[in-house]
Amino acid sequence: MRQVRYFLYRYSLFLVLLSVLSGCARNDAVHRTQGHVFGTRVEVSIHGESQQRAGELSAKVLREFDRLHHKFHAWQPSALTELNDAIARGEPYQADAETVDILKAAAMLAESSDNLFNPAIGRLIRLWGFQSSDIKRQAPSAAEIKRWVDANPRMTDLRFDGAVISSRNKAVMLDLGGYAKGYALDRAARILRAEGVKAALINVGGNMLAIGRPGDRPWTVGIQDPRGEGSIAVMELHDNEAIGTSGDYQRYFMKDGKRRPHIIDPRTGESTDLVASVTVVTSGGSDAGTRSDGHSKPLFLAGPQHWRAMAERLGLQEVMLIDTDRNVEMTPAMRKRMASAVRQD
Repeated sequence: MRQVRYFLYRYSLFLVLLSVLSGCARNDAVHRTQGHVFGTRVEVSIHGESQQRAGELSAKVLREFDRLHHKFHAWQPSALTELNDAIARGEPYQADAETVDILKAAAMLAESSDNLFNPAIGRLIRLWGFQSSDIKRQAPSAAEIKRWVDANPRMTDLRFDGAVISSRNKAVMLDLGGYAKGYALDRAARILRAEGVKAALINVGGNMLAIGRPGDRPWTVGIQDPRGEGSIAVMELHDNEAIGTSGDYQRYFMKDGKRRPHIIDPRTGESTDLVASVTVVTSGGSDAGTRSDGHSKPLFLAGPQHWRAMAERLGLQEVMLIDTDRNVEMTPAMRKRMASAVRQD
């Protein structure tokens, strides 16, 4: 595999977006509204609307984000925790169509990724302390980890009878932290398109989805440096394209000199210290955002040796992986797409 080292740009994602968007919007301003949902910063940028209408539309999107945040929260009281409690008791749960659709779609991705993407391992995520707003260093015993790995919770354990959900395995605890942000992007896009918005960029914690273009040029976004404050790459994002990144640099703690990120390998019950970030670009359909979020996780866990095979298995053409030694690898399609991000040593 050909490897390159990345060049650290000395500008932030905000400045990249600000300068590019200002240049693109000669006649119409880009109105930005920020918030904090899903434990991260969110931003809605709308082009081609008045400031008042852009504010109203952004507020509508933020209300939808808040709804999803409270409905699918993994540890605070929510519809998802009610479902998990019912599964633990061995009882069926009356859900709604939205929940059923999300879980069925997540189950399909789990199967396609050989269960490297596995939202059923919530107990392992909780064991490592990541079901918390205040992450602290944890040291679960090997026996505790083995207990939940051996229980083998999987999305295929779920049973659906209309909107009634049950599980044949009480060890299943659903955590949609690696999926809900992408779904929120798709919901936001649906809202804005229904309102006639021609150009917008939706950002949920660095996962972004584009609608149209701001003027005569596409939206331009930055890819975060996993070991710095700025961006390592800039690229264009076209209509109905989404970009998602999974990294070890936001939700993690250090233990014994080793970085422990929140992405847990279902096979071992442990995190990996081989990958710093994986970025994927998806496009088309009504679920580009969901796919950009969920598909990056199995590539992250597949690691430097096997991510290419997993990308091919999942039908991903545009992928960039940065390992913990700061080597950058890309698919040919991703390399071609990059405006300016890496250089060969």
